[in-house]
Amino acid sequence: MMLVGAMALVLTNCAGKLVDVNVTIVDQKTALENQILGSYEELDSDVLLLASVRSVDEEGKLKPATEIPKGKLKALRALQRQEFNHDDIQAFKQSLCAGEGNDGLLKFFDNARTKTDANYKKFVTTLIAEENADRLTVLERIVATNETFSDQDLPKVQKISASLNRDNAKPGEKFQNEKGEWVIRR
Repeated sequence: MMLVGAMALVLTNCAGKLVDVNVTIVDQKTALENQILGSYEELDSDVLLLASVRSVDEEGKLKPATEIPKGKLKALRALQRQEFNHDDIQAFKQSLCAGEGNDGLLKFFDNARTKTDANYKKFVTTLIAEENADRLTVLERIVATNETFSDQDLPKVQKISASLNRDNAKPGEKFQNEKGEWVIRR
């Protein structure tokens, strides 16, 4: 969840054009990756504020909640759902029925349980679809709120997200490298 929040904050504050950036993965995070992480942290803190929208004025009367812009609210709701589904998504990754694609989205893989339990397979594919929709919602919000990005930059932002997801993969989890090969983290 912190990764999502961090990526949003970084993209929001990105000063240069994404298309001009050549990302090379080294031991330390690139400046753009750090900016993306910061963008996600900013959205993450907004989720906490969203959970507590009630306040009172000086006289002790309830103040009306401030209106949150539709696009921001959609992104915040996506982050909330990601947090809710986090444990299940991690379990899917550990059981190798989900892996991190090189486009920043999760991919489904059959495993012994999904091959024999249709209800479980439907549960897994449904949550993966929700997670991917939520990831795209957040990334689209980052692109939309950064004046240096256009809609055409979304695939590049997804690639950076994929790089960060690869970096955060735990031992035993499957991810797709930049060449398109599926690898299990050792």
